[in-house]
Amino acid sequence: MATEELPVTSTSGQEDVEPIVGLKNCKLVSQGAEARVWETTFCGQPCIVKQRFSKKYRHPALDKKLTATRLKQEARSVLRARKAGVPTPVLYFVEVESASIYMERITGRSIRHLLGDGLLDAAGTARVMAEVGRLLALMHDGGLIHGDLTTSNMLVRESDGAVVMIDFGLSYNSKLPEDKGVDLYVMERALTSAHSQLEGLFDQILESYKKHSKQWSATFNRFAEGNTFP
Repeated sequence: MATEELPVTSTSGQEDVEPIVGLKNCKLVSQGAEARVWETTFCGQPCIVKQRFSKKYRHPALDKKLTATRLKQEARSVLRARKAGVPTPVLYFVEVESASIYMERITGRSIRHLLGDGLLDAAGTARVMAEVGRLLALMHDGGLIHGDLTTSNMLVRESDGAVVMIDFGLSYNSKLPEDKGVDLYVMERALTSAHSQLEGLFDQILESYKKHSKQWSATFNRFAEGNTFP
């Protein structure tokens, strides 16, 4: 949850952008197909609120149940990642009624921004890619699949240069090599799409992943087969 502001766009057909009930001095930072992200404060601390909105095409009771399930899964995944040693925003509060997660606002820049604007030299890029590989190894060995591994969902914290993983909205628990392989495949495709001008990024990630994962062999076998993944 970086402080860099994103364009407000909607792919959900939702037009209502009223603030969460009871939320004061909030600013809409971004809006996507599943959720809105607000910037505000919580108990005096800078805070990001991710609010999932209802889907009008679903039955209200089913929509409420599915939204609550995804909300709780995302919160659990953040906690599971932190337990595995992966830096994530600190969770402050989960409010099921408004389908909102309140979390620490990270001051920093996304890796996508840093790479896209040429703000990392070769040594800095190598360090960041190695750290991404290490964190993915920790997550996967801990049985957590991120589900949306893009450089937009990885921040470099301004205060200490740490890589912070964000947006666990598509995450789930799995120890299957197939699922880990798909996660790596998503990462590879994201790098190719967003940073095609930079060579060797994914190789640096894989090298670090292999070094830090205790289960890399089975995962790499599935990934190798998977360059046939749909």
